[in-house]
Amino acid sequence: MELRSSYRDRAASRREILVKSLYLLRHAKAAAGEIGQDDHARPLTGRGRRAADRIGEVLEQRGEPPDFVLCSSSRRTRETLERVLDRIKARPRVLMESDLYLADCETLLAHVRTLPDDASFAMLVGHNPGIADLADALVTRGSHEARQRLARKFPTGALAVLHLDIARWAEAHQGAELAAFIVPRDLESDRG
Repeated sequence: MELRSSYRDRAASRREILVKSLYLLRHAKAAAGEIGQDDHARPLTGRGRRAADRIGEVLEQRGEPPDFVLCSSSRRTRETLERVLDRIKARPRVLMESDLYLADCETLLAHVRTLPDDASFAMLVGHNPGIADLADALVTRGSHEARQRLARKFPTGALAVLHLDIARWAEAHQGAELAAFIVPRDLESDRG
């Protein structure tokens, strides 16, 4: 009996720990809603288009572009994603989901848990407060400064890069590391 127990312990210690990366991207700045205009149809502003371009450039520079994307069906999330993808060489699989439109944290997490396991780098493009709430629910590790900034505000066009110590997306839970929190305004000052 003790032999089986020690064998099991050794086998468990040899198992490779896998990490999945989750990119949480809030849509870039959108035009203000007008009376009678469908909120779902709001387009990006010029500032929003430039911010999405910069986020795409950052993803390309990091060398870890997404291989799978879940995106809200709203015009502003689709335009954000299109501009990000125009700046990266990789061509991820993309799934547009109407129930991600203004989705809450629980709905977003349920979708994350259904991501295909062969995707190591997945992106979720959505809206606040759901995106910010999901980041808050998952992140417990990482730079104290970055976590404080994330907790204060998740602005339009911002990207949170989370690392989760999981082998399967179905295991996504609290305990993620915030590897980066990229805000478009900060990228403007980098350009001088």
